[in-house]
Amino acid sequence: MRAALLLLALLLGACGKQGALEPAAGKPAPQRGETQVRASTPQEMLRLDPQAVPQRVDDQQGPLPERGNDPFNLPPPRN
Repeated sequence: MRAALLLLALLLGACGKQGALEPAAGKPAPQRGETQVRASTPQEMLRLDPQAVPQRVDDQQGPLPERGNDPFNLPPPRN
């Protein structure tokens, strides 16, 4: 039973469309927005804007400033 469910899951997961995107038969393409000059193509609709996928910044802070005299900065105790 488990093997049949696993096989069914694998078959369903592998049945994605490989060709170009186009509107369904009998349905019109998506309408253009009021501010758009022309309707977007499917590839343009799938492109993510920079806010959805931001660039990674490793160091947000930069170098730390030098610390002044710290009375609590003591060496480790000797055992």
